[in-house]
Amino acid sequence: MKLGLLIDYRMKHLSIDMEPILEAERLGFDSVWLSEAWGADVVAPGSWILSQTSKIKFGTAIMQIPARAPACAAMTTMTLDQLSGGRFILGLGPSGPQVSEGWYGQAFGKPIEKTKEYISIIRQILAREQPAVHEGAHYQLPYQGPGASGLGKPLKSILHGRADQTIYSASFTPGGLRAAAEVADGVIPVWMNPDRFDLLEQDLNKGFAKTGGSRSLDNFDVCPFVFAAVGDDLDKCRLPIKQMLALYIGGMGARNKNFYNDYAKRLGYEEAAVNIQNLYLGGKQAEAVMAVPDQLVDDLNLVGPPERIRERLQAWKKAASARQVDTMIVNCADSITMRVLAQECL
Repeated sequence: MKLGLLIDYRMKHLSIDMEPILEAERLGFDSVWLSEAWGADVVAPGSWILSQTSKIKFGTAIMQIPARAPACAAMTTMTLDQLSGGRFILGLGPSGPQVSEGWYGQAFGKPIEKTKEYISIIRQILAREQPAVHEGAHYQLPYQGPGASGLGKPLKSILHGRADQTIYSASFTPGGLRAAAEVADGVIPVWMNPDRFDLLEQDLNKGFAKTGGSRSLDNFDVCPFVFAAVGDDLDKCRLPIKQMLALYIGGMGARNKNFYNDYAKRLGYEEAAVNIQNLYLGGKQAEAVMAVPDQLVDDLNLVGPPERIRERLQAWKKAASARQVDTMIVNCADSITMRVLAQECL
């Protein structure tokens, strides 16, 4: 099982502490990951990190699809991958309707279809076998819709990309999992219980079936986020994770369209998910945090004394040996936690 380091950099004034990243590189972590929401983008910080490291890969978890055209994402991918000596991993996701429409001014539409078209265009550009042409419901190359000049022509990238460039799709919905298995090299399912791979397996297999046997768990990566904190005080270790889960389960979406809330229900916490959302949307955020079950935190994450984390890691190692996990993308705040994980996993 490989380890990735997730960096949380959502702040009013951007700064990136390179020391944890350099420590992860020294310890043998495979990758470091950043995301974007509605503040700092993911590309500029990624360039900054890649310029100050030499071995560790950099992945976007995620680069938001409504933020840029497919050709722009392909250009960014080729540029960063070549400047870093092949250390770039492209992770994509459609975000949600509130961000897509509220921040980017782009229709959320049909995100699964859009993701499949988006990745198809990127792969075509990277392969560079012919000028890029695409006629889809969401994207056209060349563009021929309203306002088109009629002068657009198919183009082939000046820069030569890698046809085998790694592309991940972030999803945990049934349809999103099927699409990722069909068109991507891996999936970032946000959270995962290593004892409940059955929640992902059926839909992944349906997606694999559409590839005609070219893709399976043998050549497809599952890379969940895992929050890790070493400490003797379990409540203290769990608190920041509960705050994150309360935000996503309770407030990251409308009452009738919150993908994280739906996922928590599938994970076996339907009553808690309803309660957390009611509290959060009712303005009782602190109570929503306290309503997150300890067991949910423990199912998805690694918290407590080193021996407790080592014990829980056995489930993750078992999943990795079955190719159900490739990279554990770990959000951890200190070098002690990073060292414990490195000692057990690398």
